[in-house]
Amino acid sequence: MNVRVLRTELKRSLAPGAGVAALATTSALLYLISEPWSDTTTAWTGQWTSMALWTRTLLFYLWPFAIGVGALQGLRDHRSKISELLTSTPRPPWHRAATLAGTTAFALAAAFVSLILVGAVQVLAHTGYTHLGWLPISLVGVLALVAGAVLGMGAARALPSVLTPPVLAMSAFVFTAVLARTATDSAPGAPGAEPTPLVLLSPAVEEVPNTLVTLSASVHLGQTIWMLGVAATGFALLVAAAPRTRLLALAPVLAGAALALLVLPSDPRRMFVVDEAAAKPVCDGSVCVSRAQQARLSGLVGPGKEALRLLHGALGGRAPVMVRENTSVLPDGATPRWSRTTVLFDFDDDMFAAAKGEEVTRALIAQGMAPGCSPVGWSTFGNDQLAQTVAAGWVLGDLEPLPGTGSAALNRDVVTRVRPVWEELRALPQAQQRARINAMRAAALSCAGDAFEALKGGPSR
Repeated sequence: MNVRVLRTELKRSLAPGAGVAALATTSALLYLISEPWSDTTTAWTGQWTSMALWTRTLLFYLWPFAIGVGALQGLRDHRSKISELLTSTPRPPWHRAATLAGTTAFALAAAFVSLILVGAVQVLAHTGYTHLGWLPISLVGVLALVAGAVLGMGAARALPSVLTPPVLAMSAFVFTAVLARTATDSAPGAPGAEPTPLVLLSPAVEEVPNTLVTLSASVHLGQTIWMLGVAATGFALLVAAAPRTRLLALAPVLAGAALALLVLPSDPRRMFVVDEAAAKPVCDGSVCVSRAQQARLSGLVGPGKEALRLLHGALGGRAPVMVRENTSVLPDGATPRWSRTTVLFDFDDDMFAAAKGEEVTRALIAQGMAPGCSPVGWSTFGNDQLAQTVAAGWVLGDLEPLPGTGSAALNRDVVTRVRPVWEELRALPQAQQRARINAMRAAALSCAGDAFEALKGGPSR
């Protein structure tokens, strides 16, 4: 299809309007709705891989939309009542099908690429870590939209009814929703709540679990095979005229599904995998962040080294000697793993997300003294945070609420609850203070006891 034919088809079809509608609605979702894609380290404009994955989540809506638009386009000849006239012309059926499919596919792909370009411009302004590992994620998304549009056209050509477009669009939506329900809990050690292989037949990504993970190569390959089968069936239905030929046209999609399930990983740990390049540490002395977050390193060096100095003054030889972003990726519900020699922190932790200026030092001290033991993915407030408040106050000599605690009323309540424990601790002889602090750290670092109870002198287990 040359440029002149494409231009003519764009003028006489609904493809341009569909592309504009797709771009407008997805942009509205990303910019007007406050979701995890807007305010965490995995924000869609924060990192390249996160941007690609979040735009793929929009295929929950865009893929059924593409199938429905394709079906509307596929009914054009039937609505005009010229189907028999076109079949009597010497122009090959596949040529007419390619022209029709190419126009709509081009418009929808252009809308999705435009959305990616909008995100890419913002990502460039937010990170210094640039790579091409995100491209396969986005390219599979483009292929899915093209395949969906072609499938919709072929199905509408085979079943020319005014009900075909809405039924196909709703069926596609139900298909992705049902596949999403097949997700299971992660296997031990797997990053995030991972899906079964069946859910990977959906072109949409359910979530972005962590800025340091990406889809594996086997996922890209399996989804590409599946979408090529979908596109091949759609195109074959566009060309087919006889019922028997239309039945044979279903072979590519069935073969594609079978081959894809053979290629797609069955082990959750091979679906989302850690991006080793993104997780590689970038350090300034004793303070390190991941390569993906290297733009934040300069603002962390000062507070990090000050926190290490104060911890050494309080704990002596037992103090941590490094501050490092936690790049280990554990499944939701897993028990965190901490180090005695390194202060491990997460930029998405409420305490660090809210910390500004000198509050970063207090947050790092609290984390180094008594890291929290809430299961991964859980957001709780309890004895772990109370222990951190007392421990940071013991090191700094003043009792203040930690950043990210919540409202002013909650901050006052926290200080009221922990002040008796803090005053009792400071009134003890130095040796007993150290004993309680050591017991608290042992409970916190092992996640095998109650750090706050240890501070109060009670049993830590």
